[in-house]
Amino acid sequence: MAGSDFDVQTKALDATLTTIERVLDLPRMRAEMAELQEQVSAPDLWNDQAHAQRVTGRLSVLQSELDRVSELRSRLDDVQLMAQLAAEESDAPTQTEAETELSRIVKAIEALEVRTLLSGEYDARDALMSVRSGAGGVDAADFAEMLMRMYLRWAEQHGYPVEIFDTSFAEEAGIKSATFAIRAPYAYGTLSVESGTHRLVRISPFDNQGRRQTSFAAIEVVPVIEQTDEVDIPEEEIRVDVYRSSGPGGQSVNTTDSAVRLTHVPTGIVVSVQNEKSQLQNRATAMVILKAKLLAVKRAEERATLDELRGDVAGSWGDQMRSYVLHPYQMVKDLRTEYETGNTAAVFDGQIDEFLEAGIRWRRGVERAEARA
Repeated sequence: MAGSDFDVQTKALDATLTTIERVLDLPRMRAEMAELQEQVSAPDLWNDQAHAQRVTGRLSVLQSELDRVSELRSRLDDVQLMAQLAAEESDAPTQTEAETELSRIVKAIEALEVRTLLSGEYDARDALMSVRSGAGGVDAADFAEMLMRMYLRWAEQHGYPVEIFDTSFAEEAGIKSATFAIRAPYAYGTLSVESGTHRLVRISPFDNQGRRQTSFAAIEVVPVIEQTDEVDIPEEEIRVDVYRSSGPGGQSVNTTDSAVRLTHVPTGIVVSVQNEKSQLQNRATAMVILKAKLLAVKRAEERATLDELRGDVAGSWGDQMRSYVLHPYQMVKDLRTEYETGNTAAVFDGQIDEFLEAGIRWRRGVERAEARA
């Protein structure tokens, strides 16, 4: 890369990072951190554990974001100095190292820029994900398990904790459904673009005639609720069933009636939890998940009302949104953003950041278009 091109790119990155810093409002973030640090130092903080967890969690998020911006600013300054010294001394290896580092900084700043697009009411929350097999029989159940693994691998690669609440295994292979939470700052805002119907086309490993099979799975993503969320459910609207856990588990997990299934009668929403040994724990967790799903229903209804008032007849984000083709060629393509890749193995191994970033940018574009309508 010529010196002038390098300078142009670093100046453009500097301008982008400055814009990001302004959008994030670093002085406001530092002021909020100072206020939270005062609360953390209070001796009675942990008298209310739920409040204490919110305070410490928010403080951790703010510190992480400030460190991320500060580190990028420092790296950008350092790479400019490195390139300048390399040019002065005609040091080709150092120049190559500077160009490699600049490529890494470009990707990091692009990812941070996407983060600034997550400004929705619940975007900063943890994500509660549900995977359900659809049409396609055993292939669909297998596909659902492949998608679950894809999201768990994505979380693992980023160092995000995962809590699996329920897994319903299919008879021959795969899963009928699964529900799990990904605990990370802005997990909901990031992963919400995955909601919708996913389609797999491949030669079925379960067909002894080797025929091509199309199968479907549905992904649902809702924000994890907090105590401040107002979601009241009258007891008479809930049907409670207890049963014995199934699938892999410890001795007391699948030998006692500890699993709990809650059915919200008015909407038909069903939530099952079987990850804890205690029926009471599973019921409490199931209630949290049910409230999260009802909150999502409420938001969807409000959005539908606004769309009707605007005369919006466009399909929702929950429509069929991604195809995974393994035969006769290899390709994963997002049908909304047109982003695609031929490296299907990497995608199923959790490398979906490019799809997530494209989806977030697409969604912001849709929101802006709707705001102008």
